[in-house]
Amino acid sequence: MPIIESFSGLPFDRTSALRELASSVKGKYILLYTGTHRLEMGMFAQERMISVAEDTGADMVYADHYRIVHDSQGNEIRKKHPLIDCQKGALRNDFDFGTVLFFRTESFRKAVGAMETDYEYAALYDLRLRMDRIVHINEFLYTDVETDTRKSGEKQFDYVDPRNRAVQIEMEKVCTEHLKRIGAYLKPVFKEPEADNASYPVKATVVIPVFNRIRTVRDAVESALSQKCDFPFNVIVVDNHSSDGTTALLAEIASRDGRLIHVVPGRNDLGIGGCWNMAVHHECCGEYAVQLDSDDVYSGPDTLQKIVDAFREQKCAMVVGTYQMTDFQMNPIPPGIIDHREWTEDNGRNNALRINGLGAPRAFWTPLLRTLNLPNTSYGEDYALGLRISREYRIGRIYDVLYCCRRWEGNSDAALDVDKVNANNLYKDRIRTWELEARIRMNNEE
Repeated sequence: MPIIESFSGLPFDRTSALRELASSVKGKYILLYTGTHRLEMGMFAQERMISVAEDTGADMVYADHYRIVHDSQGNEIRKKHPLIDCQKGALRNDFDFGTVLFFRTESFRKAVGAMETDYEYAALYDLRLRMDRIVHINEFLYTDVETDTRKSGEKQFDYVDPRNRAVQIEMEKVCTEHLKRIGAYLKPVFKEPEADNASYPVKATVVIPVFNRIRTVRDAVESALSQKCDFPFNVIVVDNHSSDGTTALLAEIASRDGRLIHVVPGRNDLGIGGCWNMAVHHECCGEYAVQLDSDDVYSGPDTLQKIVDAFREQKCAMVVGTYQMTDFQMNPIPPGIIDHREWTEDNGRNNALRINGLGAPRAFWTPLLRTLNLPNTSYGEDYALGLRISREYRIGRIYDVLYCCRRWEGNSDAALDVDKVNANNLYKDRIRTWELEARIRMNNEE
């Protein structure tokens, strides 16, 4: 009997294909190659995978690898493609395990045998969520060929692309069933924000953190100041020690319009989350704090009114709107409108642990935000806060386009290298891990 059997070219995303493999494989281990181009295993790579699986008792093993990419002339270049560890909260269905997946056959059969639903797209996702021990070998054990050459800023919206809706429905079901198995599922029962008797200078505040955005910040500020509302509002811009002329520009606008509060922190250790905390705890902050990035603009003068109305009508502690992707000149670009219609009242806060973001613009009930605060980071801080709020409170949704998200070379996530993508994903997975553990603990205490 062979120790390991390898399979490729099969529709692994289908439950039927996995069942067929489970019934036919004879070896102690099974290797699946999910790529479509050539694969070159490194010297003694399979033996290394077997050794690590034997030493650790792993149910599943995956490894760093090399990847063949092509330059502008079509020449092949071999680059390192490191991966990250799979945490408890690594619930993204697009988690990068590479194209070589190595399973203990006994664990593979047990997991497949427990699958009750026939999936067309989500079988591999279902399979790996059923693995108790997944081990990452941070050694470069094989070489494959890059097939998705898009920039990071283009890939990040795949999960909200309407063309992928059927896929996402299956992925959500798999994730929800997993959360129920491990005791992390939350029923659609919510706290309502309690009446707040505090006095606020205005009803709503637009918060704009900024660092060196001389090309875009005027548009953002003027977009905020041009809002037409039936309540008083202001704009707090936290200028994180800009050095490109942004500071002087903001000071000039503030001198003409008293609704703009220009804040320069007295400290130098703030990320975007820290800038938000400074704005929210500022004496001029209103009852609701509404996000606007310094690259972007509101789609019309009624955005702020719609958001505050949503708080009133939906009895929520956070509101998320819909945005349109545009180029720098405000022309619509793919993938177009990002409305996060995958969100549902019943399951949105569970599915939020699978997807990579909640949408924009985001707005928060200030009394709660002042007790929770944002992580002092410049990536994932809003996602962490959204998960935390959704643990107890309803998140309201607005499906009208409220916001234009401009893509240009200055965007911080336009074209990231693999190390930066890995660092971002590792942090968001850690956020999910902490939130997952908190939800399990909360359920156990009820």
